[in-house]
Amino acid sequence: MDEDGVRRHGQQDRDDAELMFQGVARQAEWVRTGKTTSRALVEAALRRIARTDAVLGAFRVVLAEQALAEADARDADGPENGAGPLHGVPIAVKDELDVAGQVTTFGGSANRTPVTADSEAVRRLRAAGAVVIGKTTMPEFGQWPFTESAAHGHTRNPWDTTRTPGGSSGGSAAAVAAGLVGAALGGDGGGSIRIPAACCGLFGLKPQRGRVSTAPNPHLWYALGTVGPLTRSVGDAALLYDVLAGTTPADRWSARPATTRWVAALETPPGRLRIGYSVKPAVPGVRPHPEHVGAVLESVRALRELGHDVREVDPRYPDATAPFAAQFCGGVRAEADAVERPDLLERRTRQTLALARLVPESAVERGIRAGERLAERADRMFTTMDLLLTPVVAGRPRPVGALDGAGLLTALARSRPMVAYTALWNVTGHPAASVPAGLGEDGLPLAVQLVGRRDDEVTLLRVAAQLEEVRPWAQRRPRPPSA
Repeated sequence: MDEDGVRRHGQQDRDDAELMFQGVARQAEWVRTGKTTSRALVEAALRRIARTDAVLGAFRVVLAEQALAEADARDADGPENGAGPLHGVPIAVKDELDVAGQVTTFGGSANRTPVTADSEAVRRLRAAGAVVIGKTTMPEFGQWPFTESAAHGHTRNPWDTTRTPGGSSGGSAAAVAAGLVGAALGGDGGGSIRIPAACCGLFGLKPQRGRVSTAPNPHLWYALGTVGPLTRSVGDAALLYDVLAGTTPADRWSARPATTRWVAALETPPGRLRIGYSVKPAVPGVRPHPEHVGAVLESVRALRELGHDVREVDPRYPDATAPFAAQFCGGVRAEADAVERPDLLERRTRQTLALARLVPESAVERGIRAGERLAERADRMFTTMDLLLTPVVAGRPRPVGALDGAGLLTALARSRPMVAYTALWNVTGHPAASVPAGLGEDGLPLAVQLVGRRDDEVTLLRVAAQLEEVRPWAQRRPRPPSA
């Protein structure tokens, strides 16, 4: 390539990055006002994926031709013809959600047949005008907080490609953090939205159980799992939840409907709140990294300056081990029983299944009921405070390869520091969010977790938006390598 070609190529890279790092609300606005087109957005995303994803491993499959055709259709419709709030915007989808015409792999290789219809969450994205650009990587059945699988290899953190992006929605997080898409759908059954958001410097809200449909499946790991986006900003998350919120008759759980649109709710400050903070993990025997303790204390300072009453508390967490284990086993068993080629499941997954088959369905249902009792106990925390502030994970993102050669017991042991602050809230169903809190000495992101009352995602969003305003993070960009 001659000097002019190098210069043009470099300018193209910069232009593509400028488009992709804007986030979905700004991208939709630019399409709506004619500043760009859906095709231009999709082409920019595809070029960035082509340059970086061979190293990052964020995508299991890229739907280039289909996405370009969808973009052309969006542009032909024109944003003036009743277009949805995501008109023309490319979005990625975690590979546990159905996308019509594609195999839903759940992170493995045991399924081979494409599905014929979108999941409800994907259907809602398309109805809002989004373009599905690809499916992102995950560990098999989302069992682990590391995005690694025998079928699809390692997914890497854009901030340091020797490190994990977390999991199980690590492909979605890596794609958004690297500016390959403005947002991506994930799922959270034990921290799988919040953990990769924390590792990759994103905003990740686990919504109230039953807030977003899991249809056509009646549940995602029974009462544990929720569907939601990973985004660069709080506003983008609010926009996407306005699109995604709602269930169908196929869903086992349904949350109390929100009283206001979430984007509109961000226009109203939360007022002076009582916020408790603690660095004590919900899993005994785990110690938080000093920088994570520091991130909590720095957030305490910021929240006090914002006018909130912030005090250290002892949460007296209930023990959620038994109900979580029962639902984890039941959820993995249910998904494994539905695959076409169980002989192709990973060795580690077969070990999980051997254990899961010892857990009868009645024990899973008892676990769900026990989780509801724990939720009532956890509710008592929120009689004296409006929000709880904690770390998201105990340790820093570890080097990739956490699951290499690891059997079930080793994988569980390596996972404990990653889920020590998150999994409880899947058992109880409370909304919880990972909020960026700067960078550590290792150059990787820091984050804190905000936990709210049941059915009160709006307060979480309002306070997270305040933190975002006083310490902006959305335009902080890693430099992912070129393939």
